[in-house]
Amino acid sequence: MTDLFGFTRTVVKSRYALITPDGFVPSNLPGWKGAMVVVNISPAMAGPRFTQLHVTLEKEAVGEGNTGANQYFIYVIEGNGTIGLALKKHRLEAGSYVYLPPGHDIQLKSNGAPMKLLIFQKPYERVKGVDAPAVIVGHEREVKGQPFLGNEDARLQVLLPDEPQFDMAVNIFTYQPGATLPFVETHIMEHGLLMLKGQGVYRLDDDYHPVKAGDVIWMASYCPQWFVAMGKTPASYIYYKDVNRDPL
Repeated sequence: MTDLFGFTRTVVKSRYALITPDGFVPSNLPGWKGAMVVVNISPAMAGPRFTQLHVTLEKEAVGEGNTGANQYFIYVIEGNGTIGLALKKHRLEAGSYVYLPPGHDIQLKSNGAPMKLLIFQKPYERVKGVDAPAVIVGHEREVKGQPFLGNEDARLQVLLPDEPQFDMAVNIFTYQPGATLPFVETHIMEHGLLMLKGQGVYRLDDDYHPVKAGDVIWMASYCPQWFVAMGKTPASYIYYKDVNRDPL
C-alpha cells in the first residue's frame, strides 16, 4: 500500500508518544561532526526527564565531548566502529553497548560504513555515601535472556547491574510471536523505547498502536502499558527506565 500524503502513525500526547521513522528530522548538535542526530525524546516534550537520541555516524564522522552532568548509555543498532575512553579504544559492532558515568570524555568513530547508535542521556542523581558507577563496555550476546515471570516465550536481558549506584536501567525484551506482557503495567518508572525487530501492538494509556522495528516510544510515569508480539517472527525492543532513587 502506498503511504498517503499527510499520514503518519506518530502521535505525541501528554502521557506517551509514538514516534515513527517517517517523521525523524536530523539536528546539528555540538561535538557531532558529519553525523546525523535525531532527538527522539527530550524534556522539551514537557514530560520526559531524559533524552533519547538516534545517531548515524557516516564515513569519517566523529562524535566527541564530555558527558558533563549526564550519564550516557550507548547501543550500536547497526554497523561498527570504535569508542575512545581515556587512553584506550574499544571496538564496537551491532549489539555492543557502553555505559558512561558523568564527567567522562568520549570519542566515537565509525569504520567506513554508517554506524547507527541509540543513546540514552540522563542527569545522574547522586546519593550520599554511594559512588557513581564505573564505565561498562559489553555486548548483548554476553547477557543471557531470562524468562520473564516464568514465561519462556518472553525473555529479558538486563544490560546494567541492578545496584544502588545505578539510577537507570536498560533492558532488551524479546517475545516469540503471540507472547505478551502478562498484565497491563502501571508504575512510577518512565520509559524510552526503541523497537529493534519484529512487530506487535502496544497499549499506551487507553490507546492501542501497531508498532514495528524502528519505532520510538516514550511512556510517562504511571502510563498504563502492555505489548503483544504479532507476525511470524520474534519481536524485540530495548528500553530505558529510571530506578533506585526516591520519587521526586
